[in-house]
Amino acid sequence: MKFEEQPFRRTAGPKGQPFSYLCAKLLNMFRHTGKGRTFLHNLKLASMLSGVAGLVNITGVLSLGVLTTNVTGHFAFFAEQLFLRGYAHALTFLFYILCFLLGAFVSSFMIEVVSKRKRMSTYVVPVLIEIVLLLAVAASGSWSAGFPILLACLLLFAMGLQNALVTRVSQSVVRTTHLTGLFTDLGIELSQLFFYREPGERTKLRRAILLKLMIIGCFFLGGTVGGFVHIYFGLKTLLLAVAVLLVALWYDRLLFRYHYIKRKFERKHLQG
Repeated sequence: MKFEEQPFRRTAGPKGQPFSYLCAKLLNMFRHTGKGRTFLHNLKLASMLSGVAGLVNITGVLSLGVLTTNVTGHFAFFAEQLFLRGYAHALTFLFYILCFLLGAFVSSFMIEVVSKRKRMSTYVVPVLIEIVLLLAVAASGSWSAGFPILLACLLLFAMGLQNALVTRVSQSVVRTTHLTGLFTDLGIELSQLFFYREPGERTKLRRAILLKLMIIGCFFLGGTVGGFVHIYFGLKTLLLAVAVLLVALWYDRLLFRYHYIKRKFERKHLQG
């Protein structure tokens, strides 16, 4: 029986750990890795954080005129400015690329450091750093016009953090900040629907397609919602992304609490 299909049982976990331990492992979309990680974990993680990426991207474009969730375009602009001998502008695009790279490096480095001490909290530090960076940019206010490059670098660093975190947690199944590779994989998998006939293979293929459609859809939704909100709030639109990250950070604990209260109420109702 697959892990995600197992019902809740009031039994002890490893080394006598309580029922809450088992529920937390079942519901946790960040901490759960390896063979125990399920399609549902990846689907929840992908939908929430791709929405964050969409919000951050549209806010960066409308407020700063910079794409802040990937570096593909910045490489093209970097090469163009070198060709045109606009070395100052080329250096700016190089900074953008390096900030995304540095964010990914810091995220993975922090995961390795924390995992040596407390494995169950490895994801917390990168998410908290991302939240702080988004809050800082959202609070920049009137002086943001004087430092657009710095703010863009902070957002690119934050998205590098997020992408590396999600990639590590999902074992490279989920990537939330750019769509080029997703559309490539989606095209490949859609074509495979015409050739894969075994029930197990088709189920796996459908799940992979659903995951990618969810990422694309939530990225689009985040960008659309962010665009409308930006009309009224400008850079403060990033507070929406912060809210989603906080929900993602506490999601598992809140969901466990919900199931615990629900079960307690059902038991009380049956006893009455």
